[in-house]
Amino acid sequence: QVMLVESGGGLVQAGGSLRLSCAASGSIASIDVVGWYRQAPGMQRELVATITTGITTGGTSSYQDSVKGRFTISRDKDLNTLYLQMNNLKVEDTAVYYCAARSGVEYDYWGQGAQVTVSS
Repeated sequence: QVMLVESGGGLVQAGGSLRLSCAASGSIASIDVVGWYRQAPGMQRELVATITTGITTGGTSSYQDSVKGRFTISRDKDLNTLYLQMNNLKVEDTAVYYCAARSGVEYDYWGQGAQVTVSS
């Protein structure tokens, strides 16, 4: 089992910045990829960014087009923590953000979610 606990959400004006954190514990050695999803009201959950964690491929990141150049995903291996630095936030970035982890094809582990609200 892997436990994920997010922190760092909040309210910010458009153009501002926030950093989300996700602390992982448990059987984290089995995890290949970690990422951030978000779900806006009335919308489906969507993938925002991912980063690999493997010994040989670790650190490879990918982003949804709408956040490229504004969001940065990173991880601190020593602290077992995943981050999402969000800059130049837009109103349309408002959502509940979830960190997730997988050791196979599907994301098996999820955090509880962190609300990010961007005001105009």
